[in-house]
Amino acid sequence: MNILIAAAGSRGDIAPYTGLGAALRRAGHDVALAAPEPFADLVARAGLDFRPLPGRPEAHGDVGDRRALMRSAAAFVTELGQGFADAVTDDTDLLLLSATTAPLGWHLTEATGTASLGVYLQPTAPTGDFPPVVTGARSLGRLGNRAAGRFALRMADRVFAPATAALRRRLGLPPLTPSAARRRQEAANWPVLHGFSTAVVPRPSDWRDGLQVVGTWWPHVDESEQLPADLEDFLAAGPPPVVVGFGSMAGSEGERLSELAVAALRRAGLRGILQNGSAGLAATGDDLLTVGDLPHALLFPRVAAVVHHAGAGTSAAALRAGVPAVPVPVAADQPFWAGRLAALGAATAPIPFKELTAQRLGDALRDAVRDGTYARAAATAARHMAGEDAAARTLQAVERLAQRPSGASVTGNGAASNRR
Repeated sequence: MNILIAAAGSRGDIAPYTGLGAALRRAGHDVALAAPEPFADLVARAGLDFRPLPGRPEAHGDVGDRRALMRSAAAFVTELGQGFADAVTDDTDLLLLSATTAPLGWHLTEATGTASLGVYLQPTAPTGDFPPVVTGARSLGRLGNRAAGRFALRMADRVFAPATAALRRRLGLPPLTPSAARRRQEAANWPVLHGFSTAVVPRPSDWRDGLQVVGTWWPHVDESEQLPADLEDFLAAGPPPVVVGFGSMAGSEGERLSELAVAALRRAGLRGILQNGSAGLAATGDDLLTVGDLPHALLFPRVAAVVHHAGAGTSAAALRAGVPAVPVPVAADQPFWAGRLAALGAATAPIPFKELTAQRLGDALRDAVRDGTYARAAATAARHMAGEDAAARTLQAVERLAQRPSGASVTGNGAASNRR
């Protein structure tokens, strides 16, 4: 089959699909990954065809300003929608849609008859088990959690409304609100695979049919890839260090965070690796090393602990490596994942980014490294994750779709229109 994976967002929103796409390609499918232009090289290194999507989401600016975040998200989605249809070619047999691209992709499937499947990195369907992941709120009880989940979906619908209206006009489709499109998919039990471990989030029992948790999709890492020589030398020169990085977060706070991280490492008596990321972390010293972008799968198993922003992918990578974490959530779904790590016992209590100090970070690092219960809990989760093969389960779902009779719809609208 000709498969197009469509994903948008920051690096953590794209990288997991490179591993999934590579697995599908090894199984004999032709796979392209549509993503914003900055990730073209990331996609190419996985051996996948690249299709550019418009829009480049910036790191979140003032992470405490929810209204500003909503405006930024709406602007990004509107730009994304303007060019989304161009990524889908007439020979596309199957669309794999992320949580960000699905509200746009549904309209393409309606217009073209192309089959589609959700491949989400976060749980978005309302459930009584936990509140919506984007709120970072405490549990409101089962009824309250479900109500909050429905409200979160309505807020997302508002963000997508201008983009979907413009896209439907371009495709020659009658008007349909994002809420109506979503309800249509839910009523048809549109299939969604969730790419996270059941060790972290078990499948809620109150989810509808068609929603599965398959395990984590890992970013593609070439078999020949190795850590840089200077990093190998640093690792060999002393006890396992701590990695400190904030991914695509905190783009304007590199100097402050670097000083804070160094002070925290000194307080805990630990060596450190600063991963520069969007913040531009950097420091020098005999017990410090600054590195750029490196595969977590190669680096994390070699360290004593990881300080990170609790993005879904980084959180999973630390667990997979069996190392404890000190989560410093910044925005969006990060407080949710930070809370999950702490509940597993594999991480210290989350330190909200706005409350981060050298003292709090240093004390948390000392606990994470010296209290063996954190490492043991992480190792237990790692063993669970090793038994999950998310790529294989996704391949099974894809091949089930391939066996459907020609023209059968799995898009949730009950119709397979002619291709553009």
